Amino acid sequence: MSSIKELWEKSKETFETKNLQQILSFAGDGKLRDRNSTSTEFRELLDHIPSKILNKFADDCLTEKFDDSGFALQDVLNQIGSRLNFKIENGLYRGRQNEIGYDGIWTSKEGHSIIVEVKTTDAYRINLDTLAEYRNKLIKQNRIDEDKSSILIIVGRRDTGDLEAQIRGSQHAWDIRLISTDSLLKLLSLKETLNDTKTIQQINELLKPKEYTRIDKLIDLIFITSQDLQLEEPLETEIEDKAGKTKEQTEELKTIPVNFHDECVAKIQSKLNRPLIKQTRISFSDKENTLGLTCAISKLYKQGKYEKFWFAFHPHQQEFLKDFPEAYVAFGCGSAENTFLIPFKEFQPWIQYLWTTEKEDRIYWHIVIHHRDTKFLLQQPKNEKASVIDITKYKI
Repeated sequence: MSSIKELWEKSKETFETKNLQQILSFAGDGKLRDRNSTSTEFRELLDHIPSKILNKFADDCLTEKFDDSGFALQDVLNQIGSRLNFKIENGLYRGRQNEIGYDGIWTSKEGHSIIVEVKTTDAYRINLDTLAEYRNKLIKQNRIDEDKSSILIIVGRRDTGDLEAQIRGSQHAWDIRLISTDSLLKLLSLKETLNDTKTIQQINELLKPKEYTRIDKLIDLIFITSQDLQLEEPLETEIEDKAGKTKEQTEELKTIPVNFHDECVAKIQSKLNRPLIKQTRISFSDKENTLGLTCAISKLYKQGKYEKFWFAFHPHQQEFLKDFPEAYVAFGCGSAENTFLIPFKEFQPWIQYLWTTEKEDRIYWHIVIHHRDTKFLLQQPKNEKASVIDITKYKI
């Protein structure tokens, strides 16, 4: 019998129309239990689905009443933690004797560990002493560091007034943070619109207990996020200045913006036979973090009877790709039909021969691909030996 991950790969439309309880009925015996096949299949599925389906699953857990909704929400939220670049250790669905009953441990790249507690509602008071004891036991077992650990309570609803008051009035207030499921999903959505993965690492600092009498660090974070969101593709005026075109010619080239990222990435996943998880606006990786990808798209620019395509390649994208043993750059030229997948180790030496734009707050390289008859040629304006490279063979 097929697993629900295999069902997802064969019929994604089914997952758009069925609720989570129905989907879980396809896995194992349909009941989430610690270390059983249903749990294993469900977590494997979560590794492969896009964030919009995660959103749907979270909503199903909070709006549909079914037996395992709390357990399913726990898995969904741990998956969100993974996509926020934490290393995740799943906890137990039900407490067991001689085992620590945390719902998850999220560890950042800097080594800070967050003990996660998931609650579908704040209708009942939480025993904060119990959560603190989970943390103390993990510290005694040398699984986390006392100075680099905290507790995060994730609740299903935004109305958390009673729970907030309970935390503020407890002796554990300086060790605990509280966030709603909706806000955590918004944080994931924000991450997927950012350009630099380092920005999300700083945003994740909000999940740690902080004293914000002085708000300089919050202002810095807002500024950094704003700067990141401004790292868009080069303006058409900048592009044409590089080519020596006039303003009138530039105006003639303007067309409606395009968006076919998803189609390009689908082709790449099929080519590589690897599911990819979105990391930022145009960067992706596999679950094991052994493969990295940046995928940029360009609309078509007419140049006489020929066509060309323009992209920006940023230093932070180069740094992202360097972290993976297997990495690729991809360019979608006009549509997903013309998708080019180039191994980063082959692309990297070409960077030195590209046009560069340097501004006060950023630097990026211009990628220019010309379509000449049946060939696609990547321009190398600073290379005296070869002004173009034929990349036709990289088309997928």
